[in-house]
Amino acid sequence: MKKLSMLGIIGGAILLTATPLSLQWSQKNVVLSVDSADARVGRPLTPGSVAGVNRRVHRRAYRRAYYY
Repeated sequence: MKKLSMLGIIGGAILLTATPLSLQWSQKNVVLSVDSADARVGRPLTPGSVAGVNRRVHRRAYRRAYYY
């Protein structure tokens, strides 16, 4: 019985880690909801956008030129 409950806890932890789910606890109930991503790729200040990549490349080039 103890081994079965330990496997259940590990299985639940793997499930909650692998999927974008969140547990929300309140006084009387527990709610399991699916999280939504709020990524904004394409905006000028995000690291994955073209402007962000271009800015990062130039910043690294300036640093390398300064240090070497």
